[in-house]
Amino acid sequence: MSHTFTFTGRLRSFKYAFTGIATMLKSQHNAWVHAVATVGVLISGLLLGVSREDWCWLVLAVMAVWSAEALNTAFEFLADVASPEFHPLVKKSKDVAAGAVLITAIGAVIIGLLVFVPYLLIVMGCRPVL
Repeated sequence: MSHTFTFTGRLRSFKYAFTGIATMLKSQHNAWVHAVATVGVLISGLLLGVSREDWCWLVLAVMAVWSAEALNTAFEFLADVASPEFHPLVKKSKDVAAGAVLITAIGAVIIGLLVFVPYLLIVMGCRPVL
C-alpha cells in the first residue's frame, strides 16, 4: 500500500502530535512536574547566560525526559485497553515504563547540575572546579 506525500497530510500529522501532547498534559500529573522543571531550566539558562554547548546538553536532557514521559503515557493507555482489569504483568510493565521516566529524570538532573553549578559558582564569586 503506497501513501502519497501531501502537505495537508503532514499538517494533519502535526495536529495529531500536538493533540497527543495536550492529552499527556491533561492526563498525567507528572507531565506538569516536567513542565515546571522545563520552564525552570529555560529561565535559569537565560538568566545565567549558558553557552551554546551547554544549551545542547540541557535541550537533550529536557527532550529525553519529555520523550520518556510521552512513551510511558502511550504505553499506559495501551495497557489499560489491553487489560482493563488488574493483571500483575501489566502492573510490572507499567512500573518498568515509569522507571524509564525516572531514569531519564535522574539523568536530566545530573546534566542540570553539571551545567548549572559552574555558572552558579561564578555568580557567587567562586572559581568553578569542574
